Amino acid sequence: MNIGDVARLSGLPAKTIRYYEDIGLIKPQRSANGYRSFQTSDLHKLAFLGRARALGFSIEDCRQLMTLYEDQSRASADVKHIARDHLKRIDAKLEELQQMRVTLAALVSSCAGDNRPDCPILADLAAKPEL
Repeated sequence: MNIGDVARLSGLPAKTIRYYEDIGLIKPQRSANGYRSFQTSDLHKLAFLGRARALGFSIEDCRQLMTLYEDQSRASADVKHIARDHLKRIDAKLEELQQMRVTLAALVSSCAGDNRPDCPILADLAAKPEL
């Protein structure tokens, strides 16, 4: 398969596939003229990477997960450790987003939203940080 075929089948842009090759996540064969030649196993790896990235795993996490995916003697505990760490990062981000939402909702609520120039939202954004 060529890169266009694999891009279509995996749902990943060709640019992303080239990037994954550049950083060593996949290693397609090369024909005599230098064109990439993808095997079914490459397509499975790309689908795996696409799903992992859609779940927010970092490139380094994907690298580790791919290594574990290819290792038939892997321990599922190693996979779970990576996933648990990622889940903790997601939970921390959700908490941060919730705090941002509370602050922004209070600012929106305090703004009259009329024709006057006074705006608590802008005043808050312009406030000098405490040293």
